[in-house]
Amino acid sequence: MSQEGQLLDCKSLRAVTGSTADWNEVAKDCVAFANATGGRLLIGIEDGQTVPPSGQKIPPDLPDTLRRKLSERTVNVTVLPDVVTAASGGQYVELRIPRALAVASTTDGRYFLRVADQSKPVTGDDVMRLASERSTLPWETQVSLRVSSAEADGAQLDGLLHALRMSDRVKSSVKEKSDPELLSHYLLASEGHLTHLGLLCLGRPAQRARLATAPVVQFIKYDAHGQKVNKLVWDDHALSPMSLIEAVWQQVPDFRERYELPDGLYRQSVPAFDEIVVRELLVNALVHRPYTQRGDIFLNLHPDRLEIVNPGLLPLGVTPQNVLHTTVRRNEHLARLFHDLKLMEREGSGIDKIYEVLLSQGRPAPELIETHDRVQVTVYRRILKPEVIDFIAKADQSYQLTQRERIALGLLAQHDALTARELAARVELPDVDALQPWIRRLLAWQLVQSVGRTQATRYFVDPGLLRSLDFAGQTTLQRIEPHRLLALIVEDVGRYPQSRIGEVHQRIGQEIPRSRVRRAVEQLVKDGRLAPQGVRSGTRYRLP
Repeated sequence: MSQEGQLLDCKSLRAVTGSTADWNEVAKDCVAFANATGGRLLIGIEDGQTVPPSGQKIPPDLPDTLRRKLSERTVNVTVLPDVVTAASGGQYVELRIPRALAVASTTDGRYFLRVADQSKPVTGDDVMRLASERSTLPWETQVSLRVSSAEADGAQLDGLLHALRMSDRVKSSVKEKSDPELLSHYLLASEGHLTHLGLLCLGRPAQRARLATAPVVQFIKYDAHGQKVNKLVWDDHALSPMSLIEAVWQQVPDFRERYELPDGLYRQSVPAFDEIVVRELLVNALVHRPYTQRGDIFLNLHPDRLEIVNPGLLPLGVTPQNVLHTTVRRNEHLARLFHDLKLMEREGSGIDKIYEVLLSQGRPAPELIETHDRVQVTVYRRILKPEVIDFIAKADQSYQLTQRERIALGLLAQHDALTARELAARVELPDVDALQPWIRRLLAWQLVQSVGRTQATRYFVDPGLLRSLDFAGQTTLQRIEPHRLLALIVEDVGRYPQSRIGEVHQRIGQEIPRSRVRRAVEQLVKDGRLAPQGVRSGTRYRLP
């Protein structure tokens, strides 16, 4: 049974039976799910439990009662109840609520939206925002310009279809579809015409410009006095959103600046702005912007920071205070396309990755600001504590930290100490009890120390440990550094040319995950350090 969250909630059977029935509360949750992306209510499972009580039976007339009672209390909400028997023998009702095509509400005029694991009221101006974002026909699927699919840019079409068929995130049954079927599957075309999403990704410049809200990116560099010293603009609509990300990264030389930090007898080269961070910020700006609103994306580079400014507001239900834990899809079809093309991870994980990378490099966490007409994310160039880089790297190699643990450890390593309340606020948790999954193992391994009790507990990293990196760790190739793995594969292929990936994997060490070896080989091919011969599983590699 899944955990309660954005798509799932559990309720006791007492909530819909007898004198304890609270139909208004159930109606509220149904409205919230319908206004979000849909969801499920599991009725008959108590709080904190994952299965219904053994022997629990659902009254035969309850499904019909649910339909009648909820239809009397809601507007534009569809409920689909099913009685399910669990392995324990107990029964519960799985109440499925599809996403509403229009704005859902209670019959007394109240609006709710599902945000994480809560059904929150929507009031004031947010009701108008909800109505505008809940149009019956999403912007991506509209075909208002009536451009034939045959008029798509041939090169972009072939490149996109090839990338989708080569992606390991696309099901085999989808890859087998014909070209027109694949376009329809991703809602790039409908009835022989390109949708708005299709024009955005496959259109010619003139067609893309007619959309009026196709993204334009401006890069502006400022000096220490706030004066503009350089400007690059991508405003000719020649590039799809996918190509735009690569173009911005490649054509802005400042993004590839590096500087050196002392590392014992040697010096360590560190990027001024990490490629993962920049690409994630660009992906978020392109995928989550409101395409019904005009406005350029600005990349403002200052001597000490990079600001990414996106037009429009955060999706309804997302705020700068809960962005780490809340997922709301605005352009779900564009997001699915980016995911299947391996340009982004699952929804909601991009900002987590930015936090993780910045904190593990000894940099401050990103700053997110929302004003009346824009969202701005700021990342800083300066490394506050260079010793944090090696500390996080060795801790991760020794203990295989989770993403949450890397974020928490990076925050604590940058500060002398943080109270439980301060740490919970920095990782946007509602209370200190929710900190345990973030720090429990760190405390057990003594990577983090604590003094005090309850909310006054202070967590810190021992400065001596931070300097000496003297903590236990086992040596294994499973934790080999990426650059050493690349060198190891090149050395192996040099000795044994015409080798398959499986043969290379077996020789260099089977404790290394095969998926990691495959990604490393793909990187070497991309960099021109390995030459492939053959296709699919029969591909062999040699030095060029």
